[in-house]
Amino acid sequence: MDHPLRLAASRLPARSWRTAALLAAAVAAVELVLLVVAGTVLLAGNGSSGGATAATPAKRGARPAPAARRTERHAAAPLARRRVAVVVLNGNGRQGAAAAVARRVRRHGYRIRSVGNAARMDYGRSIVMFRPGLEAEGRRLARDLGVRLVGPLDGLRAGQLHGAQAVVIVGA
Repeated sequence: MDHPLRLAASRLPARSWRTAALLAAAVAAVELVLLVVAGTVLLAGNGSSGGATAATPAKRGARPAPAARRTERHAAAPLARRRVAVVVLNGNGRQGAAAAVARRVRRHGYRIRSVGNAARMDYGRSIVMFRPGLEAEGRRLARDLGVRLVGPLDGLRAGQLHGAQAVVIVGA
């Protein structure tokens, strides 16, 4: 014969449950703080070791060792600036932006093949793109203009270049 189980004797008062829940929350909060501190220490330890290594100078603004300077030099561009033709495209929508950059490009000694509008007008930054095999010329053009984004031609067909070796898309 089955007898009903009496749970009245096994029940704990509500105060005990609240105490247990608060204690569990406190333990969880302490564990969270410890994890955040440990993660911060580990991440900060990877970025700055405190001492100078051969790859990083000891002070900000300090010059690297002569051997490191030699490896940072850029390869010389085989084509002279006067032999590099450039297409300048306006990619920001401001009237006259491409013409102004084309004048700067011309002042540096490059030939301007054409000036026009890019397919889009939402470029946030200016870009210099170069034909295959002309990376050194593209990087030199970008340095001359102060443009940081440099890469191979992307999204343009050879017919759109009008024989140019590099393209500058003027961004915002």
